Amino acid sequence: MSTFHIKTYGCQMNERDSEALSCLLENSGHQAVASEEEADIIIFNTCSVRDQAERKVVGKLGILRRLKRDKPGLILGLVGCMAQNHGDALLKELPQLDFVTGTDRLHTVPDSIRRIQQRQGRSAEIAMGPDQFVELTGHHPGQICAFVSVMRGCDQFCSYCIVPHTRGREKSRPQQDIVDEVRRLVDNGTREILLLGQNITAYGIAETRHDDSYRPDYSPFADLLAALNDIPGLVRIRFTSPHVRFMNDHFIDAICSLPKVCKAFHVPVQAGSNRILKLMRRSYTAEEYRERIAAIRSRLPEQAFSTDVIVGFPTESDDDFAQTRDLMAQVDFDMAYIFRYSPRSGTKAAKDYPDDVPDEVKHQRNQILLDDLAAGSARRNERFRGRVLDVLVEGVSKRNAERWTGRTDLNKVCNFVPVPGIKPGDLVKVTITRTTANSLFGEAVMGS
Repeated sequence: MSTFHIKTYGCQMNERDSEALSCLLENSGHQAVASEEEADIIIFNTCSVRDQAERKVVGKLGILRRLKRDKPGLILGLVGCMAQNHGDALLKELPQLDFVTGTDRLHTVPDSIRRIQQRQGRSAEIAMGPDQFVELTGHHPGQICAFVSVMRGCDQFCSYCIVPHTRGREKSRPQQDIVDEVRRLVDNGTREILLLGQNITAYGIAETRHDDSYRPDYSPFADLLAALNDIPGLVRIRFTSPHVRFMNDHFIDAICSLPKVCKAFHVPVQAGSNRILKLMRRSYTAEEYRERIAAIRSRLPEQAFSTDVIVGFPTESDDDFAQTRDLMAQVDFDMAYIFRYSPRSGTKAAKDYPDDVPDEVKHQRNQILLDDLAAGSARRNERFRGRVLDVLVEGVSKRNAERWTGRTDLNKVCNFVPVPGIKPGDLVKVTITRTTANSLFGEAVMGS
């Protein structure tokens, strides 16, 4: 029996792919181990969204090259977006690699390992397309919160984004397959699911765009949410990431009215300047973004919003940046992922636009937004002090063994003093006694 260890870089979709790949390998007779030192097979699930993520993988493989000299039977594999982006060129550049597998070919990894163990040579599997698409659905049992992939790929081709090139065009899973998967998860103890899709509000649209069932005011994703909401035992539904272009009234009706859909929404904006949004090919304006956020807020007494922002996009002026800062202040996000632009080979922005914003300006703008965000998050979290909130218990806090941790409906991390008999998966009431920009703190209520 061979042992394996998977190291994951990047987004939640990669985390989900790693879990499914781990289940696939275990079903193929391999055993997961907690460290690289114990493993006969080490697999890197990689990200290409930012250059830094790729450099980390290359650096790590350089270190493992020495380990492989001391352990000749060690198998090294690279899967995911970086594999899809660079393909068999990685085998030439990194002779310590044994196999490279793209995002649509993860189901072939056990065969690649078998061939290497039988000394049949190194391999690269990067074919992509509808006929190659196989969704791995394995989950490790007993998860309170589970990731569920509902679609892959993206058809938007934003000018800065490598994802359509590494994950392919949009491909959605049948609704019933997803419902069945979630039912199995709930039967095994799952209480909350996070639905994953690069452009999740476009779920099901590619499959109907060219037939009579397609309507621009209709949201197949809203129907999926309604079907999942009906599953007994499921407590919470989250999803990421929607695109403003597909946040129509049908979708907004669903997320506002379905009780199990959490009222915390991650809606990437990327920029607040219409000129920059056009260069980014985001297909909406800052005004349309604000209008969709306002439409949700008008329906819900309490909600939370988070976002993604890029600073230093080519030609971004002080005025463009000021418009982004103004939009963030107006929306008043609870949280944001703020990135400094870096060109990605193969994208329109890297080909057509000069990377002309100096690094020091990118760093400065990044820090300004981070400071604004910290102040705003601290202020918004302060409103919870003294309130009693429902918290889905995840378990003992990793930072303080005397406290337990969980999340509220609005996706706020809550660390609390537990009460006797509490267990992961319980929905408990917690009195909030202290807040910071990142977390809530409190005490569980007896009898909750």
